[in-house]
Amino acid sequence: MEQRTFVRAGFDASVVGLGTWQLGADWGDVSEDDARAVLEASVAEGVTFFDTADVYGDGRSEQVIGGYLREHDREGRIRVATKMGRRAEQVPASYVLDNFRAWTDRSRRNLGVDTLDLVQLHCPPSEVIDADATYDALDTLVAEQAIAAYGVSVETVDQALSAIARPGVASIQIILNAFRLKPLDAVVPAAADAGVAIIARVPLASGLLSGRYDETTTFADDDHRSFNRHGEAFDVGETFSGVDYATGVAAAREFTALVREHGPEGATPAQVALAWVAQQPGVTTVIPGARNPEQARANAAAGRLPALPQELLDGVRRIYDDRLRASIHPRW
Repeated sequence: MEQRTFVRAGFDASVVGLGTWQLGADWGDVSEDDARAVLEASVAEGVTFFDTADVYGDGRSEQVIGGYLREHDREGRIRVATKMGRRAEQVPASYVLDNFRAWTDRSRRNLGVDTLDLVQLHCPPSEVIDADATYDALDTLVAEQAIAAYGVSVETVDQALSAIARPGVASIQIILNAFRLKPLDAVVPAAADAGVAIIARVPLASGLLSGRYDETTTFADDDHRSFNRHGEAFDVGETFSGVDYATGVAAAREFTALVREHGPEGATPAQVALAWVAQQPGVTTVIPGARNPEQARANAAAGRLPALPQELLDGVRRIYDDRLRASIHPRW
């Protein structure tokens, strides 16, 4: 699989990575054996980048990854990005060096490493992203070799642009998919100019872009697509990309029809949706999740699809403009 460079972090990563939120919690139950099988299948298909967080399953996702790395990655081919900042109240007073040290020490233990490859602030308040003290603390962790590099996972374009302006920021993680186009306007070009990597999350709009859901689809009670449908637990933009579910299903039907008419032969809507993200100039890696090895293999195959035709690219823009722009573009 194609490898792209995290310029400021100094490492390469696969254009399709693996998001591991679902290996910890909030997507229904996934056994440890199933989680390990997903990691194994992903790596077999060329994936070299895992994204996790210290709160996914209260550390379970990190621990599963750490066990896999100890057994299967003694050469250090896999890069792991974790996140911190959600183990305390999301207020500026929580984002201080002592907490950063405690959180990264816990992640180092979970992952079984001395130095974390990449640590991202986990969607902190804007005041934290804008504060000089935040980056002074992160630079201290780099100097202490607890972390090799740091980035920021953001909710909004304005937060991303603020972080990109900081010379030590190696990556921005942001929601980018065929139903969330705003980052293409300014964030992705600014990151490319600055040498900041773009990690695209929620690439399937929580599964909407797979084309498998309809108005009658239900989700488990412990799946965030049930309990955060209206932003009850965290930013609603993380669930279905903030798209109203019924509107999203209708838009997904149009996307599926577009893929059938103009997509590469044999490619599924989900694969085309992933390829659409990966092929955006300036995107470094896209991090779909997977609940089983079959999904992991299908996701990785999206990184090998040919360039998507202009008719499909134009169709994505039309669906967004007609159905989604008015409700999505002003918010994030």
